[in-house]
Amino acid sequence: MILSKNTVVVTGGAGRFGNELKKTKSKYKMIFPSKKKMDILKISTINTYLKSKKPQYLLHLAGLSRPMKLHDTSIKSSIDLNIIGTCNITKVCSDLGIKLIYFSTSYVYPGKKGNYKETDSLLPNNNYAWSKLGGESAVQMYKNSLILRMSMTEEPFVHDRAFVDFNTNFIFHRYVVKFLVKLFNKKGIINVGGKIQSVYNFAKVYNPKIKKAYAKELLGKNYPLNPSMNINKLKKIIK
Repeated sequence: MILSKNTVVVTGGAGRFGNELKKTKSKYKMIFPSKKKMDILKISTINTYLKSKKPQYLLHLAGLSRPMKLHDTSIKSSIDLNIIGTCNITKVCSDLGIKLIYFSTSYVYPGKKGNYKETDSLLPNNNYAWSKLGGESAVQMYKNSLILRMSMTEEPFVHDRAFVDFNTNFIFHRYVVKFLVKLFNKKGIINVGGKIQSVYNFAKVYNPKIKKAYAKELLGKNYPLNPSMNINKLKKIIK
């Protein structure tokens, strides 16, 4: 199959990041199919749709994310949408030779020491992260792919309190959109986020009145509080 150069099919386009992506302009033609037209749980619809559009790339955003408790109370949905759906997407992209770009999460790392590199060992600490790692397992088997381990949040920061003792790489969606296309032709794994800092320090830049909260008190003293990533690889690409 001859693919349409610079054409990108985006799953999950109705989500927070997808809506931000729709605002941008680039040399890439972005196509956002509805669930009715391309259901990630129905491999026949994926196959039919991608054969009709012939994209060079597929950006896989679709899945179950929030509220996080859903991954505990409804593990079937978590498994279906984040693992089986990603497996289906990977199968079809592999059959058709389409470059697959998959959004994963920084929470696949153990979350104890921080500054994790792409080559470091993984150990999810919640069901959401396990479901995303399940998706990664399929994508890793397909060599024409890219896994982006993301640390994003929506803008404005939606909470009136922020953790002082939880370090991460939060970055707003709109900033990721600005450099995302520079990653399209990369393969393997790339950590994506902003500088390492506490959630509180990140949030207070945009809301000086934000109040402090303590993750140890709310999540427990044994909960991993530092899933921050080393983003040097990203910096070299987007500089």
